[in-house]
Amino acid sequence: MQQEVEIEFKNLLTESEFYQLKTEFSIDQKDFKNQINYYFETPNMELKKHSSALRIRKKGNNFVLTLKEPHPDGLLETHQKCSEEETLTAINNGALPSGDVVLQIEKLLNKSSLTFKFLGELQTERAEVSLEQGLLVLDKSSYLDVSDFELEFECGERKAGEQFFHELLRKFDIPLRKTPNKIKRFYDRKMNLL
Repeated sequence: MQQEVEIEFKNLLTESEFYQLKTEFSIDQKDFKNQINYYFETPNMELKKHSSALRIRKKGNNFVLTLKEPHPDGLLETHQKCSEEETLTAINNGALPSGDVVLQIEKLLNKSSLTFKFLGELQTERAEVSLEQGLLVLDKSSYLDVSDFELEFECGERKAGEQFFHELLRKFDIPLRKTPNKIKRFYDRKMNLL
């Protein structure tokens, strides 16, 4: 089973802050790579009730099914490679490929024979910069009828990473903003459109 604990810090950015950081870290437009998140949920939104999320991410020609669930140090992610055909089946029929992710969901929800529904997609243009302290990520995401800009910082140790992240925001005079993760922003927007 492929699992990892993700320690990351996030902050929504204004468009001008996004371009300021892009310039400061010498990120060219060619450094941005496209990825698509396809989001799934049970019909009764049981994953959301457990503060968890399910997606298939397409990067290039690769597809990875990921369950994210709470962990004391961040998020526990369970990953599983899947094919384009399995992704299309999930989108069209709600049938996820069998394997570690479905087993982890059954364990989380304490039930088997689950069904899923496709909620929609979120497209991200992402640039990554490796720093001594961790990985700095700039994202421009588009979903439903909105776009937003985000700074992420991924690291191996929570306390030092949080300190570095706050210093980075102060250095560029960027206020700390409450920043829900992408799937939460997607859910909230979807609910607003209903």
